[in-house]
Amino acid sequence: MKEVYLLLGSNLGDSKKKLSDALRIIEEKLGLVIRSSSLYQTAAWGKTDQPDFINQVLCLRTKLPPRQLLEQILVIENQLGRIRAEKWSSRTIDIDILFYGDLILQEKDLIIPHPFLHLRKFTLMPLCEINPELYHPVLKAKAIDLLNKLEDNLQVKKLP
Repeated sequence: MKEVYLLLGSNLGDSKKKLSDALRIIEEKLGLVIRSSSLYQTAAWGKTDQPDFINQVLCLRTKLPPRQLLEQILVIENQLGRIRAEKWSSRTIDIDILFYGDLILQEKDLIIPHPFLHLRKFTLMPLCEINPELYHPVLKAKAIDLLNKLEDNLQVKKLP
């Protein structure tokens, strides 16, 4: 069993319901969710002319190897209405693999740890909520240290 961290995000439709549905399906298809962050409302990053996102980080234990995990994530996104129009556009659901144990993987369509996680406040805040000591094997730093050094001034607000 590997410990995996996923980032969920949505900014189309009922985003809170989409995240809840995603969590349920993740537990059915991918593995046991052992920790989940609060929900965070986040201004759009990358392509900013769109509605705010609701984001959440999950930690789960899975038996699936990385490639099979990605394939199942794409099935879940499709099941929840994800349409891939353009990079960083609005979406009903987005599920990113942040970490897969301490694996370092660089393939054409699968990079682990996620290549942008250390640049994104909307990723690091919920990640640090559930595991501030998580060690980034490429950057050789803890998640909390990456958050404290972050220069991203994007508005990220923890929801009640």
